[in-house]
Amino acid sequence: MKALEGVRILDFTHVQSGPTCTQLLAYLGADVIKVERPGVGDITRGQLRDVPNVDSLYFTMLNGNKRSITIDSKHPKGKEILDRLIKHCDVLVENFAPGALDRMGLTWDHIHSLNPRMIVASVKGFGPGPYEDCKVYENVAQCAGGSASTTGFRDGPPLVTGAQIGDSGTGLHLALGIVAALYQRNRTGRGQQVLAAMQDGVLNLCRVKLRDQQRLKHGPLTEYSQHGQGIPFGEAVPRAGNDSGGGQPGWILKCKGWESDPDSYIYFITQAPVWEPICDVIGEPGWKTHPDYATPKARLPRLAQIFARIEEWTMSKTKFEVMNLCNAVDIPVGPILSMKEIAEDESLRRTGTIVEVDHPMRGKYLTVGNPIKLSDSPAEVTRAPLLGEHTEEILRNVLSYGDEEIAVIEASGAIGETRPKRRIEPADSAIRAAATKKFNGRTR
Repeated sequence: MKALEGVRILDFTHVQSGPTCTQLLAYLGADVIKVERPGVGDITRGQLRDVPNVDSLYFTMLNGNKRSITIDSKHPKGKEILDRLIKHCDVLVENFAPGALDRMGLTWDHIHSLNPRMIVASVKGFGPGPYEDCKVYENVAQCAGGSASTTGFRDGPPLVTGAQIGDSGTGLHLALGIVAALYQRNRTGRGQQVLAAMQDGVLNLCRVKLRDQQRLKHGPLTEYSQHGQGIPFGEAVPRAGNDSGGGQPGWILKCKGWESDPDSYIYFITQAPVWEPICDVIGEPGWKTHPDYATPKARLPRLAQIFARIEEWTMSKTKFEVMNLCNAVDIPVGPILSMKEIAEDESLRRTGTIVEVDHPMRGKYLTVGNPIKLSDSPAEVTRAPLLGEHTEEILRNVLSYGDEEIAVIEASGAIGETRPKRRIEPADSAIRAAATKKFNGRTR
């Protein structure tokens, strides 16, 4: 069985932070029922489309392993279905704007009057405080959580990172909170509220910078390259470029082919325990005993010179050659892998980290599998659902509506039109796009 088999999630999430959370729970075996507006669905179905009139990769890569039901939450019959779903589910997950769930009539009191065991889990931008009513998006969270102020080079502007630490990072935090609440419910029998604020999630991932803020009160941060350059520190933790956050000097260095390949670089750490192998591998054995290089303290003011010499060596080899030579003597390095290289990495496919999925409209696409590997609960990644694809199935098999009741619901307009889309062949993108255009309006 799957780790979360038997757990049913009522998924009111959209865009990225919430869907990241619910998809991870689905990978772990939960039955995730995604509630969407009839005819519209999650806004990301139509965002950043690469194939006309087909669900975008933005949507499909965040909503695998889920079932989709369309419900008009303002329609009386729609409200009836939602109440019935609440009674049959274990967890309700939402990342609406502050107060939106209450305005839908789904207050904490109402939900718990229907199902006292229900866990209500929410992503919000900020926790309780002066900004709790503010809407927050990825880059806003990175800025408010301390990431941007500490990212970039000292003499440049703050930068956001390409990793979605605000959205997806907070979704991962929320998933952990949900699992903890489910575990506690086994003992108490009661549901509870779970909150993951995006500012909090980003700060949790930036905790080493809060560490450095406190260290700064007691003197300069000696592992930061600006200290070796004789540049004084201000009152706040500065941007440190590619300095290592772990206390060991590190830098991104050019490798063979950098002139034409923007990713021919490697991250190189001059870790003290492997300083002697570093000296040997770059051809500077005399540095092992030279007073200017033999100790970490002596090396600090000379880091620029040291990395320049190491770069002379890395530029004579590809990033993978550098990695192989360094790993053989335990020197920690990391090649800068492009998304193309990651997408084509066979080892990541073998472990299920990268998965190829077949979609009835777009054909085959790549998605990220479960990043958490359980030996007794292997993840089976399935495609994202079409809009409303499982509406009738859920009404019948989960909520126990009969044929006549389903006919009444369909006639009322509370669930929209739920006929599945036709599969379009072949998978060639150009032909598929033309076919999609041809069948536009008749594929629902």
